[in-house]
Amino acid sequence: MSLIVRPGILDIAAYVPGDHSLPGEGPIHRMASNEGALGASPDAVEAYRTLAAELHRYPDGATKSLRVALGREHNIDPEQIVCGAGSDDVLQLLVRAYAGPGDDVLYSQHGFLVYPIAAKAVGATPVAAPETDLRTDVDALLKAVTPRTRICFVANPNNPTGSYVTHDELKRLRAGLPENVLLVIDAAYAEYVDVPDYETGLDMVRGADNVVMTRTFSKIFGLAALRLGWAYCPPAIADVLNRIRGPFNVPAPAQAAGVAALADRGHLAKAKAHNDYWLPWFTQRMRALGLHPYPSVANFVLVKFPADPKLNAEAALKFLNAQRILPRRVAAYGLPDCLRITIAEESAVKACADALEAFVKGAATQ
Repeated sequence: MSLIVRPGILDIAAYVPGDHSLPGEGPIHRMASNEGALGASPDAVEAYRTLAAELHRYPDGATKSLRVALGREHNIDPEQIVCGAGSDDVLQLLVRAYAGPGDDVLYSQHGFLVYPIAAKAVGATPVAAPETDLRTDVDALLKAVTPRTRICFVANPNNPTGSYVTHDELKRLRAGLPENVLLVIDAAYAEYVDVPDYETGLDMVRGADNVVMTRTFSKIFGLAALRLGWAYCPPAIADVLNRIRGPFNVPAPAQAAGVAALADRGHLAKAKAHNDYWLPWFTQRMRALGLHPYPSVANFVLVKFPADPKLNAEAALKFLNAQRILPRRVAAYGLPDCLRITIAEESAVKACADALEAFVKGAATQ
């Protein structure tokens, strides 16, 4: 008799990360995974290396030093922080804790693919609410709420669109949700945002029983390889997550690197300044080519390509790959006519813009 897989598991389309390699030899411009353009803080790298001789020791299962550092940085109670192996880990813990068979997990139409994957993994039903102009539509989310709804995910900013939900919109969403629905604000790209009406979710967690904010060290802090993320939760939710997470779910070198990265404000400022310059620069270049870059407040740009087979997203992808440039396919997000392009290091951003200029001009002469 064959082993029986739990119902729903084989219905999951496995998450496929951005490409990181190409056939042939030579350097590659990796612009598919929204990694930090300047890499990790040198202090974080040194903190990681320092623990190389301690690999036989278990890490601090309570991640106390990291939680204290996060609490100090954000002026929040460390006891309400739960750390995980990337924010994906925390997102899946939340679904495991608060949803199951017969429940609905709500998210925005072009939201992060981990949300429906996590829902299906526990037997819950993922429900995607329509967006308006590739922006999370609060009214559509509220309309989709039913007695079966247990969790509502909002990525803010959203990946892969780069759009964001304003503070007032988030508050309206929170006010409109039933108290037995958990609102999860996924703020993985929060450090890049510099607009006055943006809300990370920190303020909304304070005084609430059903709001959680998640964050990551994988983006602006440049620690994607270490898989380090965290959640700021009401005390009762933090208690629940600590009961089901792995007892040593964050390696010691990752904890040490995270503490050092938080302390290196200079490196963080340089990474932010880099994105502040090259994000609008690249967006302007795309507009000048007649392409359609959607407005973004994160460290990537979603670019829409024409339907013409000579100019469409697949043709552009093939051309860029030939130039050893790796953008991100987003057909799995329901956006087959787009590519998501990370604002990577300066040389990569320039090379990608120049390659797309050659692509567009070449198509025009065919």
